[in-house]
Amino acid sequence: MKRTTIYFDPELEALLKAETLRRNQPMAELIREAVREYLVRTRPDLPPGAGEFSSGHSDTADRSEEILAATGFGVSH
Repeated sequence: MKRTTIYFDPELEALLKAETLRRNQPMAELIREAVREYLVRTRPDLPPGAGEFSSGHSDTADRSEEILAATGFGVSH
């Protein structure tokens, strides 16, 4: 783990200290848990189907024009 410094206003610090005593849990652990839960809750959802399939090629995005041209996509008949 990496050590960091966080500044709290006095009211938030008092609430945090009270919660650590109530849970009998170290402050650092409580903060990590809260940050983890926040990040999971606020993470944007991926569009349906995103990341569900693999082409087996790592350069698909770089070759998108070539791949689409080979399929005839966008060519009007």
